[in-house]
Amino acid sequence: MLLKFRLRSEKELSCRLKEKKFQAPVIREVISFLKERRFLDDREFARMWVASRAGRPWGPCRLRQELRLKGVSQEIIDEELQRLQENFPEAETVSRIARSRFERLCGREPEKAKRRVYGYLIRRGFSPASVRDALENL
Repeated sequence: MLLKFRLRSEKELSCRLKEKKFQAPVIREVISFLKERRFLDDREFARMWVASRAGRPWGPCRLRQELRLKGVSQEIIDEELQRLQENFPEAETVSRIARSRFERLCGREPEKAKRRVYGYLIRRGFSPASVRDALENL
């Protein structure tokens, strides 16, 4: 039932099975069985996770953190974020979002508006350097 709604990482599935009071040998066997039949694949999970988040303005730092929490290996995370950077260049995305957020705050002092936009973009997971560059170009 857990795999019916969305893909899961190995760690997620393992934790959920532990919550349901399954013993460690049973959990290992289930995970092994699912991996053999390709129902459980961290690489595919990471690819789908990044793709689902790319439509929303989430930055690579945020995605990296989410995938780490899901138990995905660093190698897979790096590969998927590299693929994301090829399709959605961070600088362009940050500039577009910064411009639209700044326009919404047009009635405020420019410095205060820039601070708010900066905080918003940092919380969304974009790198401080790309955010500063985008704000300088406003």
